[in-house]
Amino acid sequence: MDEKKHADKRVKNEVLVLGTIHGGHLTDNVYTTDYLKKLIKSINPDYILTEIPPNRFKTAYDGFKRDDSISEPRTMRFPEYVAVVFPLSKTMDFEIIPTAGWTKTMADERGEKLRAIQKDTSRTTDWTAYISANKRTDSLYKASGRVNDPYFIHTNAYDSIQDIGLQKYNELFNEELGLGGWENINIAHYWNIEKALEKHRYQGKRILITYGAGHKGWFLRELRKRDDIELLEMHPFLDAIQ
Repeated sequence: MDEKKHADKRVKNEVLVLGTIHGGHLTDNVYTTDYLKKLIKSINPDYILTEIPPNRFKTAYDGFKRDDSISEPRTMRFPEYVAVVFPLSKTMDFEIIPTAGWTKTMADERGEKLRAIQKDTSRTTDWTAYISANKRTDSLYKASGRVNDPYFIHTNAYDSIQDIGLQKYNELFNEELGLGGWENINIAHYWNIEKALEKHRYQGKRILITYGAGHKGWFLRELRKRDDIELLEMHPFLDAIQ
């Protein structure tokens, strides 16, 4: 019998952060939805914390139970849930927990503000710095020769490369974008993640956090501050499915 299923109230939960590439899972020739299925089976989580907003989850889950497919618009954007997590929930014993801090209002307002900044001639310097940092991230990522390589995505080097663009974006626009700013949206996501971690504290369970890979570094920095969990590396589970 799987020892991780034997929960003791003082046994730390094991936590992993899985960086996804959203639509890229449908086009990449390695980091595919089938690869994700094998990986999640290898991890064998008790809980999967997802980039699905809590207020969208019931509609998505009810639709899946009814039609065996996902029709909720926000959830449909994520192949990792449509083609992987929800189907696996039929044969595996894990609970899906929605933790995204995203709202449509926030996203719409962020888009409007970014478009206004781009058009504002007095902000040309800021916008140029933002684009330049993104290009630097993209060039370093491509130069690694490991684009969409799941091994590379789950490294500190990957997080450092992503941070070049994301931290400049955060520095220039976070406060201005309000709830849609980079730091702010990660705080909103992580608030929901922490609620789940607190609810299941010391259950001796395995918790998998699945978000776009750009969020991974931010989450790991916060998770490392906790002394009630054991953070697991992804590489042994990647090795297991080779």
